[in-house]
Amino acid sequence: MIVPTVIVALIITIKCYREKDIEFWVHLAVLFWISGNSYWMLCEFLNHEELKYYTVVPFVAGIISVVYFYKKYYFSNK
Repeated sequence: MIVPTVIVALIITIKCYREKDIEFWVHLAVLFWISGNSYWMLCEFLNHEELKYYTVVPFVAGIISVVYFYKKYYFSNK
């Protein structure tokens, strides 16, 4: 289930980037979060509990993407 989900999120993100869609940053955040969640699940499944804390990187990157989107597009239009 991980591979098709990440591929679909990647395709949507690339499509939004090529079309210069303003929601690219939100889709990029979703891609980061799906990737981080997938890595977390794999660590749990393979009993690598000590490695699952590296998921903080994609989760924080997703938060930064959403903050950038709202700062640039949402709050600048008001």
